[in-house]
Amino acid sequence: MEVRAKKSLGQHFLTDQSIATRIVDALQGSDVLEVGPGMGVLTQYLLGKNLKVVEIDKESVAYLEKHYPSLGNGLIEGDFLKMNLSGLFPGQFSIIGNFPYNISSQIFFKILEFRDLVPEVVCMIQKEVAERIAEKPGTKIYGILSVFLQAWYDIEYLFTVGPRAFNPPPKVHSAVIRLTRNSRTSLGCDEKLFRSVVKTAFGQRRKTLRNSLKPLVRQTHQPTTVTEQSTVFTDQPSPAIRQALAPTSETTLLSDPIFDLRPERLSVEDFIRLTLMLQG
Repeated sequence: MEVRAKKSLGQHFLTDQSIATRIVDALQGSDVLEVGPGMGVLTQYLLGKNLKVVEIDKESVAYLEKHYPSLGNGLIEGDFLKMNLSGLFPGQFSIIGNFPYNISSQIFFKILEFRDLVPEVVCMIQKEVAERIAEKPGTKIYGILSVFLQAWYDIEYLFTVGPRAFNPPPKVHSAVIRLTRNSRTSLGCDEKLFRSVVKTAFGQRRKTLRNSLKPLVRQTHQPTTVTEQSTVFTDQPSPAIRQALAPTSETTLLSDPIFDLRPERLSVEDFIRLTLMLQG
């Protein structure tokens, strides 16, 4: 029994056993969740660990039930993106998988949601995406996913995998990366605003931050209204009073040299500082 690769699920089954063993050898954890095991090319080398696998494809689930009966209740039929990862294991657990290229970014955002439970990720993804995630500030491929993941994980680009290692062969090269949770426990700023700043900045990455973030600056630095400031004023306060009462004016804020830069020049720490500036 073979599983038919389904384009709708972005399936390209790894067939090179030497690549499979290299991926598993890069994993250090003993409690492991495998995402999208397919026909079990990685699963077979993970059976000695406390293993659970999650698979959305019914045909693959049937294959795994037949060929890997020892998985038992550890075989979960379902959509990883819709799962609550809390309670899967007594404590923290590692994630491993050959992630479908079409949802790899969504998988990473899901992992970020449960980052305190997931100290380690070893995965194979499209080479272009892997390079983007591992990239340092200063290049055109450094972007939103780079900042979000590097805020919480140390990223290692391990090795490249050619198309002939798969059936059917993809049209692109793949790469294996490892994410290791760093020591950061908090960004030290409003996390929702941080995400908004990063997305807005890279949404117009050719512009300087002064131009791309100006609407966001205006939202976070609206002049305080009379009723918010004091009931003493019966008329609109003078511009001088408004300026004195405002925490930081838009003009003053935008004069900071950081706004001369484009987003790819900023490190995670720079984006945190920028977010704190917008918080006031």
